[in-house]
Order: sequence, then C-alpha cells, then structure tokens
Amino acid sequence: MPRKKSRKQIFEHLEVIDAGAKGKTIAKAPDGKVVFLPNAVPGDVVDVQTFKKRKAYYEGKATVFHKLSEKRTEAVCEHFGTCGGCKWQHMAYEHQLFYKQKEVTNNLTRIGHIELPEVTPILGSEKQYFYRNKMEFSFSDSRWLTLDEIQSGEDVGDKNALGFHIPGMWDKILDVKKCHLQEHPSNAIRNAIKQFAIDNDLEFFNTRNQTGLLRTLMIRTSTTGDVMVLIQFFKEDKTKRELLLDFIAEEFPQVTSLLYVINEKGNDTIYDQEVICYKGNDHIFEDMEGLKFKINAKSFYQTNSEQAYELYKITRNFANLTGNELVYDLYTGTGTIAQFVAKKAKKVIGVEAVPDAISAAKENAQLNGINNVDFFVGDMKHVFNAEFIKKHGKPDVIITDPPRDGMHKDVVQQILNIAPKRVVYVSCNSATQARDLALMDAHYKVVKTQAVDMFPQTFHVENVVLLERQ
Repeated sequence: MPRKKSRKQIFEHLEVIDAGAKGKTIAKAPDGKVVFLPNAVPGDVVDVQTFKKRKAYYEGKATVFHKLSEKRTEAVCEHFGTCGGCKWQHMAYEHQLFYKQKEVTNNLTRIGHIELPEVTPILGSEKQYFYRNKMEFSFSDSRWLTLDEIQSGEDVGDKNALGFHIPGMWDKILDVKKCHLQEHPSNAIRNAIKQFAIDNDLEFFNTRNQTGLLRTLMIRTSTTGDVMVLIQFFKEDKTKRELLLDFIAEEFPQVTSLLYVINEKGNDTIYDQEVICYKGNDHIFEDMEGLKFKINAKSFYQTNSEQAYELYKITRNFANLTGNELVYDLYTGTGTIAQFVAKKAKKVIGVEAVPDAISAAKENAQLNGINNVDFFVGDMKHVFNAEFIKKHGKPDVIITDPPRDGMHKDVVQQILNIAPKRVVYVSCNSATQARDLALMDAHYKVVKTQAVDMFPQTFHVENVVLLERQ
C-alpha cells in the first residue's frame, strides 16, 4: 500500500509581512497562500516548516531566522516561548499597539463594512508588565520537561510544578519561577508555597490519576493594597491543610483574605464550590474614583485595574451624559460601569445573566450609597423585551459590554426597536462587534471608535464605539 504523502512542506526565505488574528503572524507561500506562524515578528525573514494545509492557507513554524525584524525586542521572561501567556513579548510595545489598532480597524471595515470616522489612536497601557490583579496557578506532580531535559537522559529530580498549563495540554504544567504579569508579592507567595509544600511532603495534584492534595492557587491583588490567596485542595486533610494555611498567614501578613476550597470534582472550577474563609475577610476591595467594589473569590472584575479605569472613562465620555438620561447597561456584570456612570445619569438599569454578579452589583451600589441604579437578572435575549422597556422606561442611552461572542441578534433587534439616541458598545472582540454593528448600520452611524490596550504582551484588545441614531 503506498505511503500517504506527507503534508509537511518547507518554504525558504519567506518575509513575515503582518500580524493577524489570535496573535499569529503572516507570510506568503510561493503559491500565494497565506502562512500563519506562531513564533515570528513582522519583518523577520524565515524558513518555515508547515504542519497543516488548508484550501486557502498553511499553518507552520519558523525554523530558521535569516534576518531578524527591527520590530523585535528581547523577551524579559525566562518562560517566554514555552508558556502560552505573553505571545507578543518579543515585539516592541509600540508595534504591538500598531497591530492591535490595525486589527480593530480591519474588522470594522471588512466584517462590518462600517464607514469609520477618523480613528482615535489606541490608548496604550502605562504598565506593560505586572498589570494583572488576578492570577491562577496549577499544582502538578509531573511538570512539563524541556526538550533538553528529556534528551539529556539524566534524572531530572523533583517533578513538582506550580505554574501554568502548557497550551493545548490539559495535564502538563510549566513550573513558573517568575511571572511578569502580577505585581509583588505574587511571585514570592507562589514560590514560598511551592517550596513549603515540597519540604513538608504535601502531595501535588495528578490530573490524569486524580490523586494528590494541592490543586490550584489563586492570587488577587488590588490598588487598595489588599491581597487575596485561595488554595484549592482535592481532599480534606485538616492537619496538612492547616499547616499550609498557617504558614501563608505567618509568612505573608499582608494577605488580607486567606481562603480555601475542598474540591473533589473532576474539574477545578470553583464556581459551584463552597469557598471557606480561613483568616481575614472573605473579600478584598478595589477602588475607582472613590467608588469601592467588593470582590470575592468568584467575582468578575476587569483584570487590569488601572486600564479598566481608562476604559470606563472613555465609555462615560462617549455616553455624553448630562444628568437627565435614563441609561441601560446591558451585560452589566458586577455593575462597575453602571455605578461609574451613575452620577452623570438620571437613572441606570443594569441587566446581567449571572445571579451572583447581580447580588454583588446590588451590594456594591449600597456600599457606595448609589441610589439611582437598579439591577436585574436574566438571559439578555429573554429579559430585554418590550415588557421590560414598558416597565422600566425607554432608555436615552444604551451601554453594552457583551462577552466575546457579541450580542444575540434578538438583542441587537431590540436595540433597533427602542432606537435610543446613543449606543456605546464596549467589546473585547472587534470581529463580533463588527458583525453586530453591520446589523445596526442602516439606523446608526459610528461617530467615534477608540481601541484600548488592556493586555500588553498579548494580542487581545478592547474597543469602544459610539453610535448615534441617524
């Protein structure tokens, strides 16, 4: 039987010409097809080995670098290239911003066929590292081994890891020495916990066998100086659990919220688990323009606090409120935007599908003494209907900040039915945003658009669009 022809091909001396969706860079193969690469920078000249062939494109990897791009910079993290987190660390920050802006503009014009006003330049992040307020790490008793370690044939010794999942591998964890995403004391806490666990024979988790004691570590920090640490245990072992938690409390007195979860399930999500407070409070506080937001272990909060403040200011500015408007805040989450704009509005109505988020929104509004906001739970496409509008009033302005999938077409239609004079659309995915804007294009004109970089060193970008009724 003839052997199946290999689909792998080698292309030599390709110039990398662009950066595309999901952070991959783009070259052109000799046959004119696009080649997507995960490990190059626009301006590099490379040899490529392909590993996937499709009708319109190849996927491959740069194997030889003949010329390095001037857009490159030295990656600061020792884990770059193995850890899947900061894929653009090797690209200088001004070029990251350029390609993020370009992607947003391309999506709005190509997918949405939107006529754009003069595009406001992307707002970069003042902090390019140590900007995240929440990190989650996984314990493993069989850490990811590098190719050098495997080929050496030597005993690699300790295989325990506390770090991140290797991209595409659910059971392999990269042991992280120093992560550049969360500020002090995050690295110190993680490294101290790992060493203490090894020294005291606390078993690291094995995902395949579902054995061990220590599953995950979550650290949350805030601009107020609060620190939350949550350890997830696979089973209850009071002696070992208290040994570790007492060590953390003693070693890191700055931890204001020390929590734990006993999770015997097959997966490590904590949202259906009881979170138990061991020491301190069961929450931390975030502060934004004098507003306090209480955050517990399960709360959603923008992971870059300082840049979230900039994003919300742009949103409020686009809404252009005078104090007389009824505002609807769709997909309100824990109500941060709703409360942030409330002082400039007559009233704000927030709608969200997650009951816990709405409970938190109500609690935070009470905490902040904000009386002109109301929050409602429900699936947007069912709740946001004619009856709801009749009961709560027709909004003058709608702010919408949907998940990555964008808005359901019924929600878009309902906005068109209501026809508010202004819509401010905040999005973490400009492709689905563009799709939704296309549905609104006959009735609304895009007046302003502003990209905001919330996640330096990655390809993710937020975008805010102001629509005005024509």
